[in-house]
Amino acid sequence: MDLLNPPPDLYGRPRADTFMRRLTAFGDRYSPALGGPLLRRNPRRPLSRPTPPLQLVVTARRQLTSDVAELRLADPSGGPLPSWQPGAHLRLALPSGRERHYSLSGDPADPAERGTYRIAVRRLPGGGGGSVEVHDTLHPGTRLTARRPRNGFAFCAEPAVLLLAGGIGITPLLPMAREAQRHGLDWRLVHVGRSAVSLPYADELRALDPHRVVLRTDDEHGGVPTGAELLAHAPRGAAVYCCGPAPMLAAVQRALAGSPAAALHFERFGAAPITGGEPFAVRLGADGPTLDVPADRSALDVLREARPDLPYSCHQGFCGTCEVRLLAGAPDHRDRRLTPEQRAAGALLPCVSRAAEGETLVLDL
Repeated sequence: MDLLNPPPDLYGRPRADTFMRRLTAFGDRYSPALGGPLLRRNPRRPLSRPTPPLQLVVTARRQLTSDVAELRLADPSGGPLPSWQPGAHLRLALPSGRERHYSLSGDPADPAERGTYRIAVRRLPGGGGGSVEVHDTLHPGTRLTARRPRNGFAFCAEPAVLLLAGGIGITPLLPMAREAQRHGLDWRLVHVGRSAVSLPYADELRALDPHRVVLRTDDEHGGVPTGAELLAHAPRGAAVYCCGPAPMLAAVQRALAGSPAAALHFERFGAAPITGGEPFAVRLGADGPTLDVPADRSALDVLREARPDLPYSCHQGFCGTCEVRLLAGAPDHRDRRLTPEQRAAGALLPCVSRAAEGETLVLDL
């Protein structure tokens, strides 16, 4: 290439093209300027500001069954609340400081409910105390804070749908049934429980379409239904949405392949069964007691026997409430929340995370 004699311009004249010369001169000045203090762009995404919690007040309460209470929550000033879709849940901060997740059971498409959230809570005396606190302390006028609704159980509105609810598991499925009815889908809903009086929202379900709703109780049918019995209600090629206790979900999962259904979406009440677990140990601090964690139990369960005040919520590794700091040891992270950077910094969720057999995890507790 001859660097001393430039090629002819676009018209064949023996001189550099004027446009290209000016473009090159502009680039020579503009490119360095991009690195200047006023134009420099940070290649990393800036950290977003945390979303402030919602301020809520209990506006109404009604008893759905002997052990299930429904609460209506609204903005204290009467303002609008963030929108949500069927399957969404609300993370409530209770007066004691406990945080619990409750599915929204209202109708997001009803204009009359735009400024209200509805949740239903079953009292569990032997649980972690959250449901008892809801029943005993949350009355009209009580102020609460909550995170904006999140949805890990989204309703996709497939043409054919089977909704399977176990007990209080009806709460996320009731909005789905309303949505299916509104869009004219081929839907069925089966609600199972111990007895008719234990099933919340039975009247609302029958009002949607009594021909599409089955209320199936153990006392009238000789016991708990099998997965095959539940899935027999599915239209051909249906998508199944299931929310209920772990045995019910396991039965449906086992029977899915031999059923008319084509897909399964689910949400659990509690932790998934531990699979592939090995016994290990956790130590409370560098010089604290060492606790054995059996292969079939979570570290969180063992820790709470020694530290009943240890906070927790979902049991499933996505809410982060039970996070502790790891001082030493090689963990097997099984959560769905922590980033690689958080794990490298020592964060651990003991509700699902484990360790290899014989390993000891030292926790900052």
